[in-house]
Amino acid sequence: MSVVPINLISLIFICLLGGYFTCTMALVSADTKIAELLNELHQLIKQTQEERSRSEHNLLNIQKTHERMQTENKTSPYYRTKLRGLYTTAKADAEAECGILRRALDKIAEIKSLLEERRIAARMAGVYSDTDPPRKTMRRGVLMTLLQQSAMTLPLWIGKPGESPPPLCGAIPASSDYVAKQGDKVAARVKAVDGDEQWILAEVVSYNHSTNKYEVDDIDEEGKERHTLSRRRIIPLPQWKANPETDPEALFSKDQLVLALYPQTTCFYRALIHTPPHRPQDDYSVLFEDTSYADGYSPPLNVAQRYVVACKENKKK
Repeated sequence: MSVVPINLISLIFICLLGGYFTCTMALVSADTKIAELLNELHQLIKQTQEERSRSEHNLLNIQKTHERMQTENKTSPYYRTKLRGLYTTAKADAEAECGILRRALDKIAEIKSLLEERRIAARMAGVYSDTDPPRKTMRRGVLMTLLQQSAMTLPLWIGKPGESPPPLCGAIPASSDYVAKQGDKVAARVKAVDGDEQWILAEVVSYNHSTNKYEVDDIDEEGKERHTLSRRRIIPLPQWKANPETDPEALFSKDQLVLALYPQTTCFYRALIHTPPHRPQDDYSVLFEDTSYADGYSPPLNVAQRYVVACKENKKK
């Protein structure tokens, strides 16, 4: 029986301890930065309210001017000049408020990114919270709640006038050279126990640029088993919701074939879009392929934008 030298054991221990302290320091650093960003966000929200209160006086003047014009039943050069000035001021006020709100949205995005980095660092250090317990101890009801919360908190894309939605907004796919980051959620095509293949909800562990393969964890896996998959077996999930009122082109259209996460499961199945969202907070209504029904499709079921992606397979004949 071989004996491991004491100095080698010490080296391994020091490496492990060093990794633990590195993760712990990363957690402390993330907590500090998040606290700073939250304070900045709070200040921006206060500025928004102050800007809105300041502009209310001008909006009231616009309303009163229109009322006087209606009472006098005429539009004189004086009123036209006054209204032009009032509307110019109102436009400037709205742009100023919009600028503050965009800065606030940027802060929120930065906070969400740091929270995700913190979650990954905590998992590496073996530190878990009630909202992110180890997968092997997570009850299914807790997992379903977390998936629902993730869909609800997916940010809404709010572009500037004339700006097109970016890749991974709604139905817009990722660019051809896109690589999902550690911690990102994806649809992954894996082999099931019976040998068949299925699309599952998974979390990216790493990406190997030399082999062009991902390592992913089944989000519903109880053990530590991981899947090594090529890029063609991975579909990144949307990073923004598309607004049907401003960017309808970034949504899947009626009767389009998609992969959608079946409600209360972690598996994606082929489905047809029955009704696209009408409002930003709406879900898709989809018809899942189901041979137990006469027409081959289930009744309409709601699926959040976050869990609907383009189908890479051809439609069945």
